[in-house]
Amino acid sequence: MSYYRTNNYGGAEQVEHRAAGGHHRGASGKYLVIDRDRMRTFLSLVLWTLLCCPSARAEIFTSISQMTDLIYTEKELVRSLRDYIGAEESKLAAVKSWAHRLDDLTRVSTSDPEGYLAHPVNAYKLMKRLNTQWSELETLVLQNPSDAFISNMSVHRQYFPGDEDETGAAKALMRLQDTYRLDSEAFSRGKLPGVHYNALLYVDDCFDMGKTAYNDEDYYHAVLWMQQALRQLDGGEESVTTKADILDYLSYSVYQMGDLARAIELTRRLVAIAPTHQRAGGNLRYFEHLLLKQLNEKNQDYPPAPEEPIQLGTYSRPKDHLPERETYEALCRGEGLQMNDARRSRLFCRYHDGRRNPRLLLKPMKEEDEWDSPHIVRYLEMLSPEETERIKELAKPKLARATVRDPKTGVLTTANYRVSKSAWLEEEDDQVIARVNQRIEDITGLELDTAELLQVANYGVGGQYEPHYDFSRKDEPDAFKRLGTGNRVATFLNYMSDVEAGGATVFPDFGAAIRPRKGTAVFWYNLFRSGEGDYRTRHAACPVLVGSKWVSNKWIHERGQEFRRPCGLTEVD
Repeated sequence: MSYYRTNNYGGAEQVEHRAAGGHHRGASGKYLVIDRDRMRTFLSLVLWTLLCCPSARAEIFTSISQMTDLIYTEKELVRSLRDYIGAEESKLAAVKSWAHRLDDLTRVSTSDPEGYLAHPVNAYKLMKRLNTQWSELETLVLQNPSDAFISNMSVHRQYFPGDEDETGAAKALMRLQDTYRLDSEAFSRGKLPGVHYNALLYVDDCFDMGKTAYNDEDYYHAVLWMQQALRQLDGGEESVTTKADILDYLSYSVYQMGDLARAIELTRRLVAIAPTHQRAGGNLRYFEHLLLKQLNEKNQDYPPAPEEPIQLGTYSRPKDHLPERETYEALCRGEGLQMNDARRSRLFCRYHDGRRNPRLLLKPMKEEDEWDSPHIVRYLEMLSPEETERIKELAKPKLARATVRDPKTGVLTTANYRVSKSAWLEEEDDQVIARVNQRIEDITGLELDTAELLQVANYGVGGQYEPHYDFSRKDEPDAFKRLGTGNRVATFLNYMSDVEAGGATVFPDFGAAIRPRKGTAVFWYNLFRSGEGDYRTRHAACPVLVGSKWVSNKWIHERGQEFRRPCGLTEVD
C-alpha cells in the first residue's frame, strides 16, 4: 500500500510546500488585511450607485420595494466601508505596534551594539528580523503604497542579510548548544553565562529553528527545537504556529531518529487535533506497521508510550567528520584539561628582552608560560587599547568571510569549519601595523619579511575554527608553494577583546585551553628546528558563546630564519 512508503510523509514535498507558504505569518496571516472579495463588492456597489442610479433615479421612489432594496444596498455599502476602514486601522495599528516595539529594541541595541550582539540569541534574531520580518512589514505597507517607506526599504535592502545569513545564525545556535551542552530551554529563556540582555526565543522562533534543522535533514536538532516549541505552546504562550504544524515536524523527525514508539504517540496526538491532516493518517499506519514488524522479528510485546519528555540527551548526536569532536568540545567547556600540579610547577613568568634587543631593553615584555611542551608563551600588554581599537577600525571595512588554504591547490577558499570574518592589513595601511609587526619581530627574534600580512579576524555568533594545523603537512606539499616562503614555522596570535563565555584556543592533542585576554598575545612554533611539523600543535578556536571575539595573527614562514633559528641535530629538536 502506498502509505507504507517513507516518502508518503512528504519529505521534500513537505519542505517545498512549507517553503512556499511559510507558516502564514505574513501580511495575510497575522495582520488583518482588506478582504479582496469584499473590496471588490464595495467598489462594484460604489460604481453601481454612481453610474446606474442616475438613469433610474426618477422611478425608484415610485416603488417601495425598489427603495427597500436600496436600504439593503446601503447597508452592504456601509458594511463594506467598515470592513475597509477596519482593515486600514488594523494595518495602521500593526505598523504602530511594530514601530513601538522596534523603538524599544533599537534603543537598547544601539546603546551598545557589540555588547548587544554578544548574546547569540540577539544575533540570530537580528538576522531573522531583517531577513524575514521586515519583509513582512514591507508587504503589509505595500497594500496601500507608502512611497517614503518603500523608497527607504529599497535603499537599505541591499545591505540586508539573506536566507543564508538567517540559516547560518540558526545553525550557530545549534553549534553552541552542542559544544556547551545547553538545552533548548536554556537558549529560549536566555539562560546563558555572562549575558547582559534578556533575549528570549518564542514558540515561532523555536519552530523556525527546528524547521531550519529539518530542511537540512538534521533531525537531531529538529527534534530538540520542535519539542521546545511544543513545550512553550503547551505552556500557554501565544503563537502563529499551530500545534498541528509542530507535531507534524516533530513526529517525523523522531521517526528519523529511530524512535518509532514515540513517533507513533506524537502522530496520534496530531491525528486527534487534525483528523483530516493530509499525511498524519498514512504516517500513523506506516509507523505502526514498522513497529509491529520489528517487534515480531524480536518476539517482543508492544511497548507503552514514552512518558518522559524529549530533552537534551534523549537521543545521541550523530557522528561527523571530526575524529576529536568530543575531546575538542570538552576542552571548550573547560573539561578534560591536562594541567596538573607537576606541569604547573614547570611554568614560569619572566621579563623578555628579545635577547637584548635595543627596543626591549628599557621596556621588556612580560612573558608567561602557558604550556611546557610544546612550549606556548603568553605576552602581556602586547597591544595597547589605542592600538587595538585602531586595528579594528582599519579592519572593519575590509572584513570578509574568512578563508582557508586548499591543501591540494594552495588557493584560499571558504569552509564550514571556519566561521568568522577576516581582513588582511599591510604596513602601508597605517603606522600602527608597521609598529605591531616590528614588535612581533623584536619579541620572537624571527624575520618577518617573509611572513604573511597581519590577519584580523572577528568571530560573531557561534564563530569558530575547528581543529586544524597552521602548517602544511607532507601530503599537501603545495599549500604555500605560491608564496615561495616555505612552511609556517610559527604562529603569533593577538587577543584584541575579552570574551564573556567561550572562544578559548584549545589544543586537543595535549589538553590545553588558553582563554582570550584583551591586549595579550600567545606564541608557539609549528615546526621543529628540523623543519618537520609538530603535530601536537593542532588547535582550534572554540565557538564564541557570549561576546564578540577579535584576534589578529601573524603567520611566520621558514624563509629568512636560517640564521635566526638554525636547524637542530635531531628531527624533533
